[in-house]
Amino acid sequence: MRLPPPVPDPRQPRLCVGLLSGTSVDAVEAALCEVTGTGDSVRLKLLAHVSVPFPPELVTRLLGPQDAGSLCRLDFELGEHFADAARRVMREAGVSPEQVAAIGSHGQTMAHVPPGSDATPSTLQIGEPSVIAERTGVPVVSDFRTRDMAAGGHGAPLVPYLDWAVFRGTGAPRALLNIGGIGNLSAVSARLEDTLAFDTGPGNMVLDGLARRVTQGHLACDLDGTLSRRGQVIPELLAELLSHPFLCQPPPRSAGRESFGEVLVERLWARHAERPYDLMATALELTVESIARAYETWLKQRFPRMEGLYASGGGTRNPAIMERLRARLAPLPVHTLDALGFPEGAKEAALFALLAAEHLVGTPANVPSATGARRRVVLGKLTP
Repeated sequence: MRLPPPVPDPRQPRLCVGLLSGTSVDAVEAALCEVTGTGDSVRLKLLAHVSVPFPPELVTRLLGPQDAGSLCRLDFELGEHFADAARRVMREAGVSPEQVAAIGSHGQTMAHVPPGSDATPSTLQIGEPSVIAERTGVPVVSDFRTRDMAAGGHGAPLVPYLDWAVFRGTGAPRALLNIGGIGNLSAVSARLEDTLAFDTGPGNMVLDGLARRVTQGHLACDLDGTLSRRGQVIPELLAELLSHPFLCQPPPRSAGRESFGEVLVERLWARHAERPYDLMATALELTVESIARAYETWLKQRFPRMEGLYASGGGTRNPAIMERLRARLAPLPVHTLDALGFPEGAKEAALFALLAAEHLVGTPANVPSATGARRRVVLGKLTP
């Protein structure tokens, strides 16, 4: 097994693969990127992106209850899926494993316990990096969240480093929104230390869980907004959901399945199963309103001259979400990330290619103003 140089010359391009399975638990996203420079001078070029869906039965097991044995098996099984996605994106780009400096693998989050919610803040991502390294022949950087948490941070969000490095403009600040299972917002300008970012609350997570129940498993999401458009918002339920303590919490803050996952979805379904499409409409409005309120409360006052908001993630492919978001945030211009010349579906996978490249040269890549960490730290652990 070859080893990368202890400290590669950051001025030289590094080819890195980024791998991610998000809180929606639907697929492995893989991006092959060329990274040149580091820190203030870092530049990233996307070379290829693939999305490899999980088998439905694997999704069911990932979302179900776990014990130590099932978690252990899933860890290694996911490693195989992540390795397959890495090989596919390398083939897509016509690049051999020998040309790739590292694979950055986020893995699949199974638990995330942020500071303030428990006496022992902690986080767990699975998708065994040793399996990925063995199957691909490429060193793997993984476990990106734990060092930030050890430094007192939330370990999330990590995406503001990419938002600042790749998408900051030369004029007014920009807002970057990702609508995955959980939503997160970043505001970036010239200086990294001025970056503000945080989780907004549920993105697609509640919608996806309800869609599986409404369609008896035939759909895993609110495809094209077809389910939510058939219903009407339940005002009293929406008000109750918007009173969730997380949505009132100031940044830094991070959320996961513990707050907005299957437990919440099952509770909603038990109470209103006779109104399935109204539940869908209410869940969509929860997503939109929680994003809008987060923007108005935490970003708008600090960055009054915002150039616009650029959205990515699976939620951007739901036209009902995007229509409501544009109406709710008007007159703020709301675009998809493609408007900046970057495919929105590749963004988060590209983040982990960038974080792997920065790990190799020893550059801290957390953003304490976003995570709440006491200091900047190098993220990730290397599996040769």
